[in-house]
Amino acid sequence: MKATTPTSFSNLLALLKSPDEIFGCVVFANDWQAPEPFSYQVNFPRLEIVVSGEYTNTISTPEGIQTHTLTGGDALYVAPNCWNKPDWLHSCSVLSLLYGRRQLGFSLVNKRSNVAGFYGVQKFSVPMRAGFAVDNILEALNALAKEPNKAFTDEYLIKALLAYTHQLVDRPILTAHSRGEDLYQGICIYIQEHYQQALSRNEIASHFHISPSHLSRLFKQYGHMTLADYIVWVRIDRAKFMLMRYEFRLVDVACRCGFNDVNYFCRVFKARTGKTPSEYRRLSHQS
Repeated sequence: MKATTPTSFSNLLALLKSPDEIFGCVVFANDWQAPEPFSYQVNFPRLEIVVSGEYTNTISTPEGIQTHTLTGGDALYVAPNCWNKPDWLHSCSVLSLLYGRRQLGFSLVNKRSNVAGFYGVQKFSVPMRAGFAVDNILEALNALAKEPNKAFTDEYLIKALLAYTHQLVDRPILTAHSRGEDLYQGICIYIQEHYQQALSRNEIASHFHISPSHLSRLFKQYGHMTLADYIVWVRIDRAKFMLMRYEFRLVDVACRCGFNDVNYFCRVFKARTGKTPSEYRRLSHQS
């Protein structure tokens, strides 16, 4: 991961929100159909903008599961608990904005076709505002995602969101948060985004260029649980959502939530919720 500064993201956002910059199209990912394996699905809104190249995604739409290839200037909006599955087959540069409750995360990734992995990855985060206009903009986009006719309104709302996001970077909220707490919140967003993958203390520490012991200290100082417990908490929370929302087999729920062994998943789920996954699903459908 390449370290970055707020200035680089601020300059990029300033260009994207410019009235002269016209989006080629805005695509909305929904949750009309069950997510495909290894899809990205989190409980906060996400906006992905193609800076250059071709970015192909499989998404859920009212017409069924479709594949869309986005190019420079196109945007993909993913409402909370909706999903998208990028294939990363083509060369591209993509800016992702992650609107968490307490933290706004930025990620700029670059991919070359026929080359494994990413290069020049840049990440940054700022405190998120609650009770401000940005909440209403996001709610409007979430509602628009379910409507059939989005023409013009979608572009105006995306422009408004980018303009507000640019303000958050240029004029961040004055808080008593330390750099350590901001880093902790950024790590939490990363875990929520990558809960399906194999996550270890060493891998997460390496991703954020800190030592494993420093990572553990962050969770001890700012968290209400250990790193390992937080990873399990995120995975169980997503498993509860999947059990309520989809008819996946238990082995599929376990795999989609980062558990390699379904029996271990069932034991952990019952220990954390007091119910087996099957009991939880049955009771949730009755309520």
